[in-house]
Amino acid sequence: MGKSESSNTLTDPDADTAAPLRDIDFAETDALLRDDVRRLGAMVGQMLAEQQSPAFLDQVESVRRMAIARRENDEPIDALATRLCEVPPDDAEALVRAFAAYFGATNLAERVHRIRRRRDHQRNGDAPQPGGLEAVLGELRDAGVSFDELAAFLPRLSVEPVFTAHPTEIVRRALLDKERTIVERLVADIDRSRTPPERRSDEARIRLALTSTWQTADAPSQKPTVQDEVEHVGFYLAHVLYRTLPVFYEAFADAIEAVYGQRVAVPKVLRFGTWVGGDMDGNPNVNADTMRAALDAQRALALAQYRADLRALGGVLTQSLGRVEVDDALLARIEAYGAQWPGVIAAIAPRRADMPYRVLLELMDARLAATGTSQADGYAGLDGFIADLELLDASLAHHRGEHAGRFALQRVLRRARGFGFHLAALDLRQDSAVHEEALAALLADPDWASRPAPEQVERLHRAIEGEEAAGGVPENEVAASTLAVFREACELRGSHGDDAIGLYIISMARSAADALAVLALARMADCVEGEDARVPLDVAPLFETVDDLDAAPAVMRALFDDPVYRAHLRARGDRQTVMLGYSDSAKDGGLLASRWALQRTQVELSALAQASGVRIVFFHGRGGSISRGGGKTSRAVLAAPRGSVDGSLRMTEQGEVIHRKYGIRALALRNLEQATAAVLRASLRPRAPDSREARWREIASELAGVARSHYRALVYDAPGFDDYFRAATPIDVIERLHIGSRPARRRNAGIRGLRAIPWVFAWAQNRSGLTAWYGVGQALRHGVETHGREAMAEMARDWPFFGTLLDDLEMTLAKSDLAIFERYSRLASAHDMFFPGIADEFARTRDTLLAIRDEDALLTRDPRLRLSIRLRNPYVDPISLLQVELLRRWRAGGRQDDDTLRALLATVNGIAAGIQNTG
Repeated sequence: MGKSESSNTLTDPDADTAAPLRDIDFAETDALLRDDVRRLGAMVGQMLAEQQSPAFLDQVESVRRMAIARRENDEPIDALATRLCEVPPDDAEALVRAFAAYFGATNLAERVHRIRRRRDHQRNGDAPQPGGLEAVLGELRDAGVSFDELAAFLPRLSVEPVFTAHPTEIVRRALLDKERTIVERLVADIDRSRTPPERRSDEARIRLALTSTWQTADAPSQKPTVQDEVEHVGFYLAHVLYRTLPVFYEAFADAIEAVYGQRVAVPKVLRFGTWVGGDMDGNPNVNADTMRAALDAQRALALAQYRADLRALGGVLTQSLGRVEVDDALLARIEAYGAQWPGVIAAIAPRRADMPYRVLLELMDARLAATGTSQADGYAGLDGFIADLELLDASLAHHRGEHAGRFALQRVLRRARGFGFHLAALDLRQDSAVHEEALAALLADPDWASRPAPEQVERLHRAIEGEEAAGGVPENEVAASTLAVFREACELRGSHGDDAIGLYIISMARSAADALAVLALARMADCVEGEDARVPLDVAPLFETVDDLDAAPAVMRALFDDPVYRAHLRARGDRQTVMLGYSDSAKDGGLLASRWALQRTQVELSALAQASGVRIVFFHGRGGSISRGGGKTSRAVLAAPRGSVDGSLRMTEQGEVIHRKYGIRALALRNLEQATAAVLRASLRPRAPDSREARWREIASELAGVARSHYRALVYDAPGFDDYFRAATPIDVIERLHIGSRPARRRNAGIRGLRAIPWVFAWAQNRSGLTAWYGVGQALRHGVETHGREAMAEMARDWPFFGTLLDDLEMTLAKSDLAIFERYSRLASAHDMFFPGIADEFARTRDTLLAIRDEDALLTRDPRLRLSIRLRNPYVDPISLLQVELLRRWRAGGRQDDDTLRALLATVNGIAAGIQNTG
């Protein structure tokens, strides 16, 4: 590498490379974070000088210094913007990727620092880490929860993350592996205990990963298929969560023992779900074939992991018959399997023939191999595999094996019970309008969708009871595809296990007939089980818009009162799941109206279910951004209506959230612990009733109405706003991203037809965050003027619902930048018409929120998040301004320049990774 002023400064801690850190006050506990950020930043600089040129690194440093000066000295943005307008098109993509490399390194340093903080808590032993299992169990004990009460509650406890194919960031598998290398090397020296040679080796491997990453395209050149999405989610399931799951149970049991002094066998708490391959809503690429392909792929992953575990156990369980006894039942199992697989017995070396545990493990491996190829001598189901593992476990327990391999075996048992042969349950989802279209064909009734509800219900009852078979023409594509899905669902339950199929979710559910339609279609497809021919699927209506959420109690009351549906529910254990849509409700009415509708709906449905003798489980359809229900899971659980959690948390995980929460095992463990602890706290000792809540609910309802009116007046009613949106955001670039198999639109044109994900993503890209705060400022100001600042402050302080809402709002405001957004806005001819009002609402929201909380600046109470944003801004800001300039060039050229488009796509990925919480 040729020498230059920049390259000479890289190893100097006081050089310009460290400029973003020099004026930032790190807490004493974050000193090693600062060290890691500096260290990785220096290596990124070295890599850029080597891979591009020293002159290129000088260019990056020049822009970065201008970005820092603009932020730290509150300078106008014009100089930085002008500097970036001068960047030649050929350099734009490389410059974007360079800045992305810097804050990518910051992201990794922060994740490793979270692991460091957890280790510090565990090492010091003074107090358990706040929000973790031990800390919350201690709080519950102090609140009067006895060991017996806790033990009785555990079988009711269920935490189920559900991974969806709604990416606003998708990290290639090749890049995930490189990230893992960097994290492993940082963790190896997490406490600065490595020797100098070891440290040099670590740095060499990190440099290799950074350089190889630079030489790898950030995203595939082709739009991913459903199978690609299955593989992506499979990485997190099979390579992170598979390893994390037994550690979670061990930590849970340890926490209970630490707090209560008694050991308990923790029952199955964690479950995992997926929509990838089963989410048909608006995605013509998903059908019966993708359902089977997804579960086949997941089974192959699961079996591969189990086989690897059995081979590892074979190296541990080497006990010889001459040294230890084993159970007669285990020897009998070896004899039976040996007769079935004589070739396996013959291949075992004579020196290992007296190792019964190892012999049985090899025979089990052969049976798993046969299972993977669907041979008759494979395991017929999970029960047989678990029975063999339990046989090994019992023999070890009986013959002094507690410390001779039983621990490792029990980890495999935990995995088998948790993941089965399917890894994650496959949910199915379809739009209610598709069901209506299918029924119109199958019932030979073209007017089916317009029939009165009582008439529909009566005919659906007959179909569910088997009194009316499908009479339509099977050539109808929608009907044939729909029936094929239900047939496949039943077949997959048989071949992959009952737990392989999760919920059947109805999008745009608006009536009891929408749920009955699922049962009718299943019956027509002969998807039934048992002598009474019951449909073996759990039906979950999804209420998405504000109006649908308002109507949800009436819809569910009609279902609970319906004798046919109630018979189905009784056969399913009187357990009803209702999915709540955060995305579309916020797109429909804005953040405040959405959050209040969701809160009120949970209160009313919980009361209805209790009165009806039904256990209701809420499935939260959250995204990554605040506008789509994002934010800290534990805080959201504790802010839920009293009694609505009831031991269960089912939530979607999507976009960059999956990578952030489950990309590293230690962080996956921490996130699962926090979620479980929050469910325990909210269920066993929910907050006490507060006489003030009735008044708070009245105010919240009033504020939601004001916010919704103001939001819709802009988004849906203002003439020309559709065109302004398309010009002031990079939506035309987002629509060309190769990050999801599903189309960006539903059936309608304009904003109404656009899905919530690209809608929110577009406003996050232009740094406005408009979807999270527009309308809220007007409502908060109304609240202060009508009810007084003290009343609003009391709600923010004492009502978790309102306090959490303001926390989420504050984070979005802190990540927004109206000066940068104005640059985007000026791309639109209607800038003067819309920008002043939007800027006024932003200022109103920020100022009123700060007044309610009696604070002078955003994130005063969250210095760690404020630091995180401050570390990234010097890298994200230039990418945003480059995106504005590239959009101008690309659009002026009729959107025909592929090189500029490629650079634009890099800016989209870069901004998403830098801001986080974007989709």
